[in-house]
Order: sequence, then C-alpha cells, then structure tokens
Amino acid sequence: MQLDDHAEDLASDLGVDKAEVKDDLESLLEYNVPIEEAKASVRRKHGGDGGSSATPTTKSLADVSPEDGSVTVTVRVLTKGTRSIRYQGEDQVIREGEFADGSDRIAYTAWEAFDFEPGDSITVGNANVREWEDDPELNLGTNTTVAPADPVETSYEVGGERDLIDLEPGDRGRTVEVTVLDLERRTIDGRDGETEILSGVLADESARLPLTDWDPHDELREGASLRLADVYVREYRGVPQVNVTEFSTVERLDREIEAPDSAPRLGIGEAVDAGGLFDVELVGNVIEVRDGSGLIERCPDCGRVVQNGQCRAHGDVEGEDDLRVKAILDDGTGTVTVVLDTALTAEVYGGGIDDAKAAARDAMDKAVVADEIRDRIVGREYRVRGSLSVDEYGANLDADTFEERTDDPADRARELLAGVAR
Repeated sequence: MQLDDHAEDLASDLGVDKAEVKDDLESLLEYNVPIEEAKASVRRKHGGDGGSSATPTTKSLADVSPEDGSVTVTVRVLTKGTRSIRYQGEDQVIREGEFADGSDRIAYTAWEAFDFEPGDSITVGNANVREWEDDPELNLGTNTTVAPADPVETSYEVGGERDLIDLEPGDRGRTVEVTVLDLERRTIDGRDGETEILSGVLADESARLPLTDWDPHDELREGASLRLADVYVREYRGVPQVNVTEFSTVERLDREIEAPDSAPRLGIGEAVDAGGLFDVELVGNVIEVRDGSGLIERCPDCGRVVQNGQCRAHGDVEGEDDLRVKAILDDGTGTVTVVLDTALTAEVYGGGIDDAKAAARDAMDKAVVADEIRDRIVGREYRVRGSLSVDEYGANLDADTFEERTDDPADRARELLAGVAR
C-alpha cells in the first residue's frame, strides 16, 4: 500500500484532512518509524485509539525479517541507550540498543519508556519490524507489551563496554574508557538555534576517534581519563564518531588511559576498502601533485577554496591566502589523495605563505609555488599518517604527518620478508 492510500484510509477513519494526515505520516517516516507505528501515532494525535489489527507471530530472532510486520520474541537485553530526536517541533526521548536470544541478535528502538535493563530476560509482544541498514530492527511502541521471561541463554555479551577499535556506526548504548587528546568548544546552528558543543579527539589503547558532546560536560577536558557511558556512534566523514548527549554519564577514572603512539599501517588498497579510518599510516610514492595545490585563496567566511574570486557558498569574496598540497600517493595496491595543511605544506615547500607570495610576485605566476613543491616531492617515498575518508569522489587522507622515508632498503626488505614469514 502506498503512502497516499494509508493517508486516505486514516483520514476517512478519523474524519480529518488527508493532507494533514499525510504530512504527519511523512514526518514520522523521515525518522524511519515503521508505517504501522506511524499510523498508530497519527491515530492517537487525532483522538483515535492507535490500535492495530496485525496479529504478531512468535519467532526466534534468526527468523525475523522486515516482511513480518509485527512479531513476538523472547530475548535477553544486551544494551540500552537513551537519546532524543526532534519530531514535529518537539523533542521525543527514545531508547535503543540490542536484544539477543540463542539464535541471533537484533537492534531495537523503543518509542515508549519500557521497564527493562541490560541483562534482563523479557518477552516482547507485538513489536513492529522495519529494515535498517539492510537488517531487520524491532520497534517497540504503544501497542507493544513487555513482560519478564525465564532466563534466555545467549552467546552474546551483555553490556555496552567496547574498545574504540571495535565501535561501528549505528552502535548505541556503548561505554568507553578513554583519554581526551584534543577538545574545542564551538557554536553551531542547532535545532534550537545557536548551540554550543564540544568537539575533539578521544583515544584508548586501541585507537583514536573523533568526539562530539552535544550537551557539554564539565568533566570533558584535554588530558582527562574518563569513562563515558551511554554514548552512540554515527558516521563522520567515513569513520565512527563518538557522540555524548544529555543522557550520557561522564566520570573520571582513577587510572590513566594511554593513547597509542603509532597508527595501524595498512596498504592503500586495504585502507580504501575499509571505507574510512580516523587514524591510519600509509606508505607509498608520490606520483603526482594535483591542480589546486600550492598558493591558494580561501573564503574568509567558510574556508572553501576560492576560484577566480568566487566562493561556491558566498559568491564574490576577497580571498585569504593559504598553502595546500593535494598529492597522489601510490603503493602498488591502490592510490589515495593526501591533503597537506598550511603547516605541512610550508615544510615541504621550504617557506611560509609570505615566501610563497613573494615567489609568485617575482614570477608573476602563482603556479611557481606548486611547481616547486612538485619538484621536491614527486617520485619520492613518504610515510603518511592521518584520517582517511572514502566517498563517491574518491579516497582522501588529511595528513597529520608527512615524512620522507629514508631508511635503508635492506632493512625494509628484511621487514617485508619477516611479514611474509609470519
């Protein structure tokens, strides 16, 4: 049944305008609310009972599919997280996490405040099933029942404790123990207007990941070792990002968390296939310096590169001078565009922005800066560490370090042979 048909049936039953009903349904569906739960919500809004005629089927989790409509399952609660979303101009608190039984595990979203906690065994009746990221997910709404059940045996771990290296976009109700490496307070245009947030970088012994705290906690400070409970993970520039909310708890640890000194080293092809890594080391040869490198101009408002005095977002602007390199790195398994910021570009160029401007004036051509950089780095091998993102436009690595590899070839051959032997 199409959305128009659902809206027409509801409007007829409730005696209200179809266009209004359709708008309400569309707003809920934008948040991936299953259609049956969305219809029940609209019924309640307009004075109906929100009832559903669907008859749930009792299933094990391995057999649940989005085609089921609604099901009854007996499960153990693995995790439970809490956050708020905005629906029709109002905040709505949802709970989300994972259930498991002896056959499988499944994600859930609860639109009501059901009384269960991680470790509990429960029977969930009349839960709607939707498809989320190609997998089924249970949605618990007004028509869902939750009752205690006999202990459910499962091989899956109860609780949200994870190392950073194990986090994935879509995780909810996670707990991590980390140190704060970098932190800054920023003002953004939030859903209630200008909003202050904290953004930065976290680390544990396994990895580094970006952080956003949407409800700035005083305990979050650079250098602090903390336990962050009830955080969720979403994708940011192709990598997992830890998100702290007003429902998260932030506690100081009585031990120091040590950040890793090195990043995992991968072949470029392997790294690109991973789809994005926040902290990775690549080694390869620079085979090209791309256009848009050298002495450039940026928009003073948004920082975008200005072309012929034009910013894509702000039109005619007086650009501010900057330095940048976009270099193609190749190791035989793949290629990636390595982007060097102002400081790293100055290092490979051998001078800062004022030096580059002077050279461009003397030659009456900005291209001499990129040409000089090209002569210095093309054909040489570099060890690069930074954040890799992969999208439809290709693979880009924002470099934190860019070091020419000058170690003995014989040592490298021994290292390669040792790796093969392992």
